[in-house]
Amino acid sequence: MNFKPDRKDDLEINITPLVDVVFLLLIFFMVSTTFERKSEINISLPRASKAMREVNTDIVNISVDNKGEIFIDDVPLVNSQLATVREALARKIEGIHEPAIIINADQNTTHQTVVKILDAARQLALSKITFATLVIDEE
Repeated sequence: MNFKPDRKDDLEINITPLVDVVFLLLIFFMVSTTFERKSEINISLPRASKAMREVNTDIVNISVDNKGEIFIDDVPLVNSQLATVREALARKIEGIHEPAIIINADQNTTHQTVVKILDAARQLALSKITFATLVIDEE
């Protein structure tokens, strides 16, 4: 006679498949996520064909809306006078060696406002200047 109590096997839960599924879900969501750069400044960019672009970490974004208001890295300027633009741009590029300037001008803004920005950049001896545009498909 066997008077020893029946020994039950310890139950183990194998979580390896669960970890695999969680990692697969994580990878799926990382790959399928869309990152979109949004700005609170309402600008309609002009269109241009595709081109290769350089990656530069020293970038200053200058935006001009259709009313002629100028923003440097989303900070509005007090007015759009040449001296104001030049001083604000000089403060922004202080300590940056050869910054790239990207002008995001609304397609309906006046040409004079963009010329003021270009003139301020020229007075500060900035040479890496480009315009942001939307890419169109060439057929």
